[in-house]
Amino acid sequence: MQSPLRWAAMALLSLLPMLGMAKPIAFAKGTTVMAEYGAGTMNEVQLFYAPRYWYSVGGGWLELTSEDGSKQRHVTYLRGNLLVKRWNLPGAQANVFAWGGLGRATGNDFDGSTLARNVGVQADYETRRVYGAFRSDLQESDRYSHRIDTLQLGWAPYKHEYDTLATWFVVQGRHYTGDLFDGTETALLVRFFKRGAWVEVGSTTDGNLQVMAMFTLTGLFQ
Repeated sequence: MQSPLRWAAMALLSLLPMLGMAKPIAFAKGTTVMAEYGAGTMNEVQLFYAPRYWYSVGGGWLELTSEDGSKQRHVTYLRGNLLVKRWNLPGAQANVFAWGGLGRATGNDFDGSTLARNVGVQADYETRRVYGAFRSDLQESDRYSHRIDTLQLGWAPYKHEYDTLATWFVVQGRHYTGDLFDGTETALLVRFFKRGAWVEVGSTTDGNLQVMAMFTLTGLFQ
C-alpha cells in the first residue's frame, strides 16, 4: 500500500502544470482562456479545449505592431496543441509542447488578406519555488515572417497549495524577428494565481504595460 506521503506527492505533481508559463493544455476536459496585452507590441486572445490531457484544440486572435508603429498584423487562426513529453520528477515537473495551425492575416503594408501559418514549441521546468520556460512561436505567410522567442525565469517567495494564493516574481525576455522590435524586450512581472485563475502584471524596462490573464474552466464543452 502506498503511504499518505506518497499520495500527497502524487497530488502535488498533478498540480504542477499550473505553475509556470501559461500552457496550451491545462488538464483533460478543461477549457483554457488566455489573454495577453503588451502595450505597443503584442496583443493576443486564445481559447483551447482539451479532450484529453495530451492535446487541445481551439483558436485565437493576434495583433502585432512594430516598435515604430509602421507595421501592423492582425491574425485569426485555428490551432492544435500537443504535449510531446512530460517528466514527473521528485518535487518537480518538466514539459515539452508543440503546436501548429492555419488562419487568415491582414496587414497595413499589403492589400487584402493572406493565408497565415503558425508553428511553435515550448519547454519548461518547474517546482513550487523556481521555474524556467522557453517558447518559440512562428507566425508567417507569403507576405511576412515573424518569430517571437520568449524566456521566463520565476521565483516564488513562499510555497503554496492549490487552494491558496500563489505569488511569483518573473523576469521575461522576448525577442521579435521580422523588424518588429530592435533588440530584446525585457519585462519585470508579478504573477498571482489560485486554482484556475491567473493574473500577471508588470512593465517592460521601456515603461510599457504588460498584462496577462488565464482562466481554466471545466465542463464548458462537455
